[in-house]
Amino acid sequence: MSERSFSKRTTYAVLQVLAQGLGILVFSIRCLGREHIPIEGGVLVCSNHQSFFDPMLVGMGFRRRLNYLARKTLFRFFAFRWLIEFLDAIPIDREGGGLGGLKETLKRLKRGELVLIFPEGTRTRDGEVAALKPGFVALARRSKTPLLPVAVDGAYEAWPREAKFPRRSRVSVSIGPPMMPEYVRTLTDEQLVAELERRIRHCHAVARRMCRR
Repeated sequence: MSERSFSKRTTYAVLQVLAQGLGILVFSIRCLGREHIPIEGGVLVCSNHQSFFDPMLVGMGFRRRLNYLARKTLFRFFAFRWLIEFLDAIPIDREGGGLGGLKETLKRLKRGELVLIFPEGTRTRDGEVAALKPGFVALARRSKTPLLPVAVDGAYEAWPREAKFPRRSRVSVSIGPPMMPEYVRTLTDEQLVAELERRIRHCHAVARRMCRR
């Protein structure tokens, strides 16, 4: 595991508690499947992508610290850059191929951390799970870490990509059983993409049912 200062670890823990309280107050957030989160070692957390809130919403369900990928353009503004760097964001340059971000992601996975990615590649346009892009396959193969399927529902209603400002909505997060490296090795690249998509869609269906109760 990487070493972080006591103040950084403490501040992160406080922010997480505050975010959880805000999530309950504003979004009535519910999370199912925490028992599926590996208690140690690197994990590639793979979620659908409904809104800018997703990293925070997914992170609320994890006791372990969560790293996540973010577009390099989000690092242009000093105050926001400080915040997302503090929250362990990894910059990805989509136009440049994202090689630097992929290397950093592998480094964090291999030192036993959790990294959140959005295999759809961009936020949904209709609230549904889109077809996954195969970019995560190289990470899965090279890191040899479990893939943890996760889905969020209700975040699209809270902040759809065409809206300038967020609004209140009920949000649910569903975490599925991990795909272990031994199983991943038995799949072709095409099978891996299809199986992860199937599992994320199943988690999304569970999250949607929770939202509508």
